[in-house]
Amino acid sequence: MPPKKKDEGPKERPVLGRFRSNLKVGIVGMPNVGKSTLFNTLSKMGIPAENFPFCTIEPNNARVYVPDERFNWLCDTYKPKSQVAAFLEIVDIAGLVKGAAEGQGLGNAFLSHIQAVDGIIHVLRAFEDAEVIHVEDRIDPVDDLEIIHGELRSKDVERAENHIEGLKKFEKKGLTKEQKEELAIAERVLEWLQSGKDIRFGDWGIKEVDFLNQVQFISAKPVTYLVNLSEKNYISKKSKWLPKVHAWVQSHGGEPIIPFSGAFEQKVFDMPADEQQVYCKEVGAQSALPKIITTGFRSVQLIYFFTAGEDEVKCWQVRKGSKAPQAAGAIHTDFERGFICAEVMHYEELHELETEAAVKAAGKYRQEGKNYIVQDGDVIFFKFNVTSSKK
Repeated sequence: MPPKKKDEGPKERPVLGRFRSNLKVGIVGMPNVGKSTLFNTLSKMGIPAENFPFCTIEPNNARVYVPDERFNWLCDTYKPKSQVAAFLEIVDIAGLVKGAAEGQGLGNAFLSHIQAVDGIIHVLRAFEDAEVIHVEDRIDPVDDLEIIHGELRSKDVERAENHIEGLKKFEKKGLTKEQKEELAIAERVLEWLQSGKDIRFGDWGIKEVDFLNQVQFISAKPVTYLVNLSEKNYISKKSKWLPKVHAWVQSHGGEPIIPFSGAFEQKVFDMPADEQQVYCKEVGAQSALPKIITTGFRSVQLIYFFTAGEDEVKCWQVRKGSKAPQAAGAIHTDFERGFICAEVMHYEELHELETEAAVKAAGKYRQEGKNYIVQDGDVIFFKFNVTSSKK
């Protein structure tokens, strides 16, 4: 009898999305729900946020630094000459309207902009303001959810149908084995979409994920929902819409929901720095921007490790699940090519023991090999050796 295979434990589930360290998150929603106001306060850039649909036509991009007390502590401890924080690239995408998948309201261009990002921040309007028009002439964030959700899935159905049609053109000549597999996968994806489900909630195999990552369907992208409240409702933490939005999201996959107020954020942003903290303490509310940034960053499966010393403290962004050589490659390709080992301190242990010497004395300074999966917040020093190739 052949020897039994060793139990290697549960296999790692394949991950949807592009395998890059620099990923983009798009701000999406109906016109005039507060997308550009959010982008302005996040990015500190003066992008127009006027009171009419389609003010934003071409996407605006900005890099937003990820707030992290661990990074701040490392900088205070090492006092480096250079400090480089992690960042999230955000894209302000123009408002979608009903019929966008059929080209209504510049819909095809906007949908292509959504397809180009890696994650979605979906802004929902839950504030009343007679001076800010709504394209549907009413305030109902749940109905907005249904409209946007339907438009995005309709575009995915169209893409799947087009992909299937393109493959079937070769049937008369005879499909290769790979084309037959791709066609079968595309048909399963289409069936899933037509059942009303988003791609990101499917239990896909490795070959299916390879196909999905190649085509980049919109409903494969993770979503964070932001409910834009009036300043009054945000401070009181009360809104008739929050339970309704929560119920809808829970019935459609249960992704993160963050209440915020564009009016509150803009007011605080416009205050002198010394008045901001006083005002927030006085009204009993804090900015939601740090939570929005960190949630968006994690939603696209990004983590970061630190390199730390007197010259520089830097965050290095990698996809969650990256092994040590891949992480080394984020610094330089030579680090990955000539990888020897990773010398690792977990941030929590360094913070508790205060110094690298204390971590070593406690026996918690570890050498890890090629199969080590880098953890968020690891402090790493890589050893590598690259010799010139022999002629």
